Amino acid sequence: MSPDIHLAQRPEADELLGRSPLAALVGMLLDQQVPMEWAFSGPYTIAQRMGGDDLDAGRIAAYDPEAFAEVLKEKPAVHRYPGNMAKRVQALCRYLVDEYDGDAAAVWHGAANGAELLARLQALPGFGEQKARIFLALLGKQYGVRPAGWRQAAGPYGEQGAYRSAADITGPESLAKVRAHKQEMKRATKTAKSR
Repeated sequence: MSPDIHLAQRPEADELLGRSPLAALVGMLLDQQVPMEWAFSGPYTIAQRMGGDDLDAGRIAAYDPEAFAEVLKEKPAVHRYPGNMAKRVQALCRYLVDEYDGDAAAVWHGAANGAELLARLQALPGFGEQKARIFLALLGKQYGVRPAGWRQAAGPYGEQGAYRSAADITGPESLAKVRAHKQEMKRATKTAKSR
């Protein structure tokens, strides 16, 4: 059974995120410089525009780069920077094809512990340390992927009862709490810089 995901705040997009490991990875990749719901709706929009009900790493990797960029640029655009993100999505899919035979779930299946899973996630194109930790927390908190030490490897994002990131969004109320936390972090950063 697929987990009940509410990251996109759109039932059809959330349903895809719940059943498609690649959609979850692509949504996380897109989650920067746009609202989370917009980012996590992206995989559904891409799948629809490519004429399917899921994403296929092999197909995306092999797609003509200019044509794939157009898929993301079509109005409404999948991201604020659709051309750049098209390149990133294709790079991620090429890596998955080369390293995991196109199976996104293979990134976490068989990871011996949280540290190994974190290293695998950080090796993905477009996944720096913070994005990898957030996705690790998302896997543990909402997808039931919990190798030993996953919370520690996820750092503060793995804390139970935290409202720091996409990992903690289970509906509109938790989305509001995550947004409030992010705004508080921005205020604290601005205050620190002004001193």
